[in-house]
Amino acid sequence: MHIDKKEVLRYLGYRNGVIDANINLLIDECINEAKEISDSKYIYKIFNIDKSEERVRLLESNLVFEGKDILEHLEESSMCAVMAVTLGSNMDTKIRYYEKVSMTRALILDACASVCVEWICDEVQKEIRKEAQRKTLDITYRYSPGYGDFLIDIQPKIINALDAQKNIGLTVTENNILIPRKSVSAVIGFQHKNMKAQHSGCKKCNKFIECQYRKGGNHCGD
Repeated sequence: MHIDKKEVLRYLGYRNGVIDANINLLIDECINEAKEISDSKYIYKIFNIDKSEERVRLLESNLVFEGKDILEHLEESSMCAVMAVTLGSNMDTKIRYYEKVSMTRALILDACASVCVEWICDEVQKEIRKEAQRKTLDITYRYSPGYGDFLIDIQPKIINALDAQKNIGLTVTENNILIPRKSVSAVIGFQHKNMKAQHSGCKKCNKFIECQYRKGGNHCGD
């Protein structure tokens, strides 16, 4: 497991500024702590898909994706992988504890956890790419509920389709929030190798207006 300190600083809003020595030490401690308490798990399934002008249906499942953005994402795909990743409940418990005794440490550990779960997603994506290559295909970037008009109300159906509660202990609230909180679900299309997969950029994200990275001149998908 790798937690890039530069990414942690980016999540914390540092931009080429001088970091206080005590904060710098605390970041190092939280990086090590995040590695120690993470109980990372993941699952993914690969589906053939059937597309129409209004929806994408994942065959042999109850999943139906709607929205022009997910349709565009899978436009050149005949298959897709649906994945879910979690750091486990220990991370949530520790962050909540620090929120009561040290908000600074809680914020830093939260940032470390966010970087950690993204790194795991990258590793799962590499594994999915290998699956695609066995079929002489390549993959798109990953696309998560909440991006563009791909609504988060699809989360319960994704969790059910992956049997994620049983397999990795991942559930979803009535408000469609994944629990444990440091968890991600995403869709990756399988497409021909000559198709270039470009990230959709900030304007496809529902957090475009308030995103701290965009305000700082960065992009969360960089």
